[in-house]
Amino acid sequence: MPRRRAASIATAVLAVGLTVGLLAGPAQAALRHIDGTVVSKNGDNRTVKLSTQSGTVRVKVNGTTEFERIAGFGALHKGMRIEVEARSTSNGLVAKQIEPQGGSGGGGADDGPNHT
Repeated sequence: MPRRRAASIATAVLAVGLTVGLLAGPAQAALRHIDGTVVSKNGDNRTVKLSTQSGTVRVKVNGTTEFERIAGFGALHKGMRIEVEARSTSNGLVAKQIEPQGGSGGGGADDGPNHT
């Protein structure tokens, strides 16, 4: 009987551990909100370099990037203030959505990797 109870406890602990592992995965894929000013863009590798309050950030644009109130990658230009929702990948930040910066706030902000 004690072995059966120990096995049940071990199974429960394992199940809890797996559940926590599954829930932690999506948190790492959280979107990062970045407010910044376009410093430059590279059409060959489709990246945009932004100046933010916390420094310079390079973001990749791909075929799944959504543009709101901007006519695509070609419409981005130096000095333009934009908001970017990006996800971290092994190759750096990839933009999920880009739109003009709203409001009349101050300089750009980078709200960190877990801002949603």
